[in-house]
Amino acid sequence: MVRKKKPDTYGGESSESHESGGYNPPAQQQGYGPQGGRGLDSQSHHDQAGYGGRGGPPQRGGMQPQRGGMQPQHVQPQHGGMQPQRGGMQPQRGGMQPQRGGMQPQRGGMQPQRGGMQPQRGGMQPQRGGMPPQQYYGGPQEYSQQGRGSQHYPRGPSQQRHGSGGMVSGRGSGPSDGGPSRPPFPDLHQASQASFQPGVTTPPIEIPEEIPAETIPSSSAVDPSTLQLSLELQQMSVQEEGSSSQAIQPIAPSSKSMRFPLRPGKGSTGVKCIVKANHFFAELPDKDLHQYDVSITPEVTSRGVNRAVIGQLVKLYRESHLAKRLPAYDGRKSLYTAGPLPFSQKEFKIILTDEDDGTGGARREREFKVVIKFAARADLHHLGLFLEGRQADAPQEALQVLDIVLRELPTMRFCPVGRSFYSPDLGRRQPLGEGLESWRGFYQSIRPTQMGLSLNIDMSSTAFIEPLPVIDFVTQLLNKDVASRPLSDADRVKIKKALRGVKVEVTHRGNMCRKYRISGLTSQTTRELTFPVDDRGTVKSVVQYFQETYGFIIQHTQWPCLQVGNPQRPNYLPMEVCKIVQGQRYSKRLNERQITALLKVTCQRPQEREYDILQTVRHNAYAQDPYAKEFGIKISDKLASVEARILPAPWLKYHDSGREKDCLPQVGQWNMMNKKVVNGGKVTSWFCLNFARNVPDNMANSFSAELAQMCNVSGMAFNPQPVLPSINARPDQVERVLKARFHEAMTKLRPHGKELDLLIVILPDNNGSLYGDLKRICETDLGVVSQCCLTKHVFKMSKQYLANVALKINVKVGGRNTVLQDAISRTIPLVSDIPTIIFGADVTHPHPGEDSSPSIAAVVASQDWPEITKYAGLVSAQAHRQELIQDLFKSTTDPVKGTITGGMIKELLISFRRATGQKPLRIIFYRDGVSEGQFYQVLLYELDAIRKACASLEANYMPTVTFVVVQKRHHTRLFANNHRDRNTIDRSGNILPGTVVDSKICHPTEFDFYLCSHAGIQGTSRPAHYHVLWDENEFTADGLQTLTNNLCYTYARCTRSVSIVPPAYYAHLAAFRARFYMEPETSDSESMSSGVAGGRGGAGQRNTRAPNPNAAVRPLPALKENVKRVMFYC
Repeated sequence: MVRKKKPDTYGGESSESHESGGYNPPAQQQGYGPQGGRGLDSQSHHDQAGYGGRGGPPQRGGMQPQRGGMQPQHVQPQHGGMQPQRGGMQPQRGGMQPQRGGMQPQRGGMQPQRGGMQPQRGGMQPQRGGMPPQQYYGGPQEYSQQGRGSQHYPRGPSQQRHGSGGMVSGRGSGPSDGGPSRPPFPDLHQASQASFQPGVTTPPIEIPEEIPAETIPSSSAVDPSTLQLSLELQQMSVQEEGSSSQAIQPIAPSSKSMRFPLRPGKGSTGVKCIVKANHFFAELPDKDLHQYDVSITPEVTSRGVNRAVIGQLVKLYRESHLAKRLPAYDGRKSLYTAGPLPFSQKEFKIILTDEDDGTGGARREREFKVVIKFAARADLHHLGLFLEGRQADAPQEALQVLDIVLRELPTMRFCPVGRSFYSPDLGRRQPLGEGLESWRGFYQSIRPTQMGLSLNIDMSSTAFIEPLPVIDFVTQLLNKDVASRPLSDADRVKIKKALRGVKVEVTHRGNMCRKYRISGLTSQTTRELTFPVDDRGTVKSVVQYFQETYGFIIQHTQWPCLQVGNPQRPNYLPMEVCKIVQGQRYSKRLNERQITALLKVTCQRPQEREYDILQTVRHNAYAQDPYAKEFGIKISDKLASVEARILPAPWLKYHDSGREKDCLPQVGQWNMMNKKVVNGGKVTSWFCLNFARNVPDNMANSFSAELAQMCNVSGMAFNPQPVLPSINARPDQVERVLKARFHEAMTKLRPHGKELDLLIVILPDNNGSLYGDLKRICETDLGVVSQCCLTKHVFKMSKQYLANVALKINVKVGGRNTVLQDAISRTIPLVSDIPTIIFGADVTHPHPGEDSSPSIAAVVASQDWPEITKYAGLVSAQAHRQELIQDLFKSTTDPVKGTITGGMIKELLISFRRATGQKPLRIIFYRDGVSEGQFYQVLLYELDAIRKACASLEANYMPTVTFVVVQKRHHTRLFANNHRDRNTIDRSGNILPGTVVDSKICHPTEFDFYLCSHAGIQGTSRPAHYHVLWDENEFTADGLQTLTNNLCYTYARCTRSVSIVPPAYYAHLAAFRARFYMEPETSDSESMSSGVAGGRGGAGQRNTRAPNPNAAVRPLPALKENVKRVMFYC
């Protein structure tokens, strides 16, 4: 039934305001007045809740408390004295904050003073020397022309965790007693809560002599001319425009230079329960660990050879020269012992004999010179202090030693890959197709946690090349009978790609078993290949040589030979005399069928996985491990029992015209029965394009009509009549047909001042690059959103499928599906009280083997407040495998206009302002996909970019920032304490959605937590790990955990809570989509179509290394403006 009546939105707002799917916010929401304001004159200081400020009454007295840190010495207390600061080094707002008397190291590390001299709210202060305030160009008029707004946002009780704030001078003392002093390193400040103080001018920046000039951060809040380029922070320096690469050259900052926020206490919301985690308590050894440098000459790159050399040394000299010590070796340059060796430096000569190759001849002997030299003592005392929370920095060296010790035995017994170990004996091998098989194994890593040291063990599977005869491998790879005819060029390319670098052993020489590495294929077939046999130019064919020398008759003479060994002087081996050596991991990209087969192997129900983990720990028998014994490491064989809480699901608001106006999800899911979307989008102009040959026009028309009706039933205003009738089109003519039909539709619509709202597309089930081509043309060329549907769903036409597609269409045309009830009643702590914008950011990297493709960065940001449900998205290409997002902030110099600023953050802030009429005064930034080793670089670079983007919109515009990393690629798993207790598990046997853990297995001192926000479907749920790297909003544990969990229920594409917070999920979808704009053929065409869940898997290790300076990155085609504003990526 098609409803003619346009549904009202909640609050009685008419859907007429949704023109072309856009959204016009209601005027004067909850006391919003017009955005009054002042200019940037230095006198406009009396609006304390001003435009660039935080709101709230002027605050009195002393420093703001900061978590952690120590009190600065020798400062005159004001109004009740100095408050302790939060957490060590604090990034500054808007760049370098001038300090009187320079930076002084203080107890527990550098504490730049809050206060110091902050840039003043309410307009630029005149600077000494008469420097004029910096002019910013490129910002919207409403930002650049206004000073402080006239609105006041009183701080709610949720924000009163800090004390009173005022200005103090930045004079500190020298290093204070108590705890190790840190090197002076100017870092970023927390944003100051201090109110404006009249009559205070900005002093010049003074740099103490002992601070290297290159470590001073550049400023974005003061004129750049006051800070010379030589003083810019190296981590954030971008290469000069003249160079071929704009890539950041990050330098890993010392972990001593900066502190992440300390845990603000533990959460208490929710129903308490006990869960088990795959962490095993490790007793801290009481040993005197020594580190020695190892140099092996001649140098070899293979860790295996290095290990063999040191293994032989230990075998020969352990009892004598090594004082009976059993050392642990990292395979490279470091050796560790539990106690000192009886020398500080010693040289050994070691002879390695090659294994018997079956020829009966003399075996090759290689002589190595090994020098072992004392380097340092690995300090376990500081590790103990860190685990007790009495020291800020994790002693990485000590953790690394323990990790190497525990890896020593498994490295000998199994095949190591990264932090995992695999073996054909650890579980049944499973064929994956095309010459690959899966091996089972386990992941092992030692981690510092609240309960002390913990060994994290998890089950793992990966792809190995089957040890087949090469002929059989090639037959499987090509999946056809290739014996009867010569290979095509495409076949040769596929074989060459799959076999390059693979080790083979020859089978035609009886017992002799010599191994070679494949470097390529011959361009000629085996029957055509000849080679010189003497200096007179006599040549012999390969076929003849094998027959005469080995009595071997080559059958497949029409196939090429393998080239092995040195590419300059290649040897030729016919494929049929070679067999692939066992134990070679396949590191290239898997195809869809192989991924499906591998997932089947790895997908285990929680109870089975827990059993396998326990079996692995028993099988590894750490109590009998000679290395663990030597170093005094004891590992528990029981899973850690951890206190957890189950957070309640949030109430969701639907439209008042539906039978059910709100909804409380049950076990992470709900449905759309008797409900209407809270804000229905409007689709007046649309048509359908059918690329599936087997779907007739009448079926395409009836499917479109059913979908239109479902959209209306769901609460949208969807015109049942298309602009043009459906036509059938050929996939190879997608661009021509799409543009022709679009222009035909626009010819009809333009005279009436209308736009095309939606394109419905029917695709074949296997559509190759068609999906990607279509999205690229629609979103970057024509400026229209599209909904793709696969043929199999068109034939089924199930109501559930149509309802899901309607949800996607609604957000693509600017509607909202549901909103948190707490958002409407304005009761979300630290979101509802003042205009807040929530960002999500992710970088997706090309698959392994794609050496030149750029990485894609995506940033999304909420565009509605207080609802926080709609997210606009931007995408950008950047250097290959670069993790830092390059385009967050951009600045160029124009000879006429001066400094022109831009970038993704600035554009999204402007977009938020235009959509809501508000300027965000608070930023919550969820950053996906950053590994622990990259935390410092990402925070330093990206927080600085956020600061600069804000400052470029208006002087002293400094919203408070909370920066949270979201991690899914970790190996912590949580299991129900009792698998038979139906009250603690969902239907898949997993822990219940909303389960949060912030104790025992979490970081000893920092603000992190594990949250399983979704219900499991199959396999074992993986909780998301959230780690707060920066927090000026001073969230409580309950506040951030509840907000994050509740947001997981607002994901637009389904009626289920999702496993990671939606802004991070949307950023991942947008980045994945953008790869189609550049290289449609390399992305999985079906993974984004309706009815197929978009996978979150990326590939390979991400890094923050400087990329190839010669690789120029071609920018992505720009998204059309109307596409950017809506959730086109859904």
